[in-house]
Amino acid sequence: MLDDRVMAAGLPMIDPFGRSIDYLRVSVTDRCDFRCVYCMSEDMTFLPKKDLLTLEELDRLCSAFIAKGVRKLRLTGGEPLVRRDIMTLFRSLSRHLDSGRLQELTLTTNGSQLARFAAELKSCGVERVNVSLDTLDPDAFRAITRWGDLAKVLEGIDKAQEAGLAVKINAVAVKGMTETEAFRLIEWAHGRGMDLTFIEVMPLGDVSGHRVDQYLPLSVLRAQLLDRYTLEDIPYATGGPARYVRVAETGGRLGFITPMTHNFCESCNRVRITCTGTLFMCLGQEDAADLRSPLRASESNGLLDEAIDRAIARKPKGHDFIIDRRTKQPSVSRHMSMTGG
Repeated sequence: MLDDRVMAAGLPMIDPFGRSIDYLRVSVTDRCDFRCVYCMSEDMTFLPKKDLLTLEELDRLCSAFIAKGVRKLRLTGGEPLVRRDIMTLFRSLSRHLDSGRLQELTLTTNGSQLARFAAELKSCGVERVNVSLDTLDPDAFRAITRWGDLAKVLEGIDKAQEAGLAVKINAVAVKGMTETEAFRLIEWAHGRGMDLTFIEVMPLGDVSGHRVDQYLPLSVLRAQLLDRYTLEDIPYATGGPARYVRVAETGGRLGFITPMTHNFCESCNRVRITCTGTLFMCLGQEDAADLRSPLRASESNGLLDEAIDRAIARKPKGHDFIIDRRTKQPSVSRHMSMTGG
């Protein structure tokens, strides 16, 4: 792994619109043990192992961004915990927490492997995790994930909380299910001291069925919630795009991520790297930069730093997400599992 002593402290990354880029999301694998209907097709073709960055390369790449001002690092997938020896990467990256260069190291997971790794994640300095969970009904869960086991996810959440990890639940709003499931999720999550965030379906990659049939605007869901709850806007933020309210009746926090009905691009501080070393400056745009080539071209970071700087200099103002009701084609051809959530 790269020694911190050879990393030169760089200037903060500022994009063309004056936004400081201090949040990096890294997909460590495109593989997942679920096949959620809004995320993947059922018969996915995953990348061959030879195309993926090694764990050592992922460490070096993350460290280069930390040297350039990234303060929050989230590992994603696919499902990050299915990557072999992934805890080696967590343990190595934790040195940046110890040095104070990194403020937070965290991950987004489907929870299927969380029971195995929760305690070790905590020992690596991870303080909180996001768990993707759309329903508490076992049959609906299996239908959404195609072959997921709700009991394993709930066990993972139990183990995470027992280990002292803060857990936030992410639920994708799916038309025909979330309208009724939302109330149960809110009561359950807030009853366990967990924040809950609803996310609009995003048009990324071809999936079975049509997203126009899945898409539930959160403006509609919020109006339904107001029939039962008092929602108070609050300034709470985690560094991501969610806008939060406090639910007076439960005392818990509820977030809304609305890439379709109200984008959050004006304050975007994030970039994403795939498991192959491709940097996407915007989740909703196709423009990308190859970081694998400069990473492998030299043992020093000069070429890599130059490639990062050129990419940040063309970060767009915002995304162009739209669910096309005429062609029913995705706005972006790649799947979310490739880019990382």
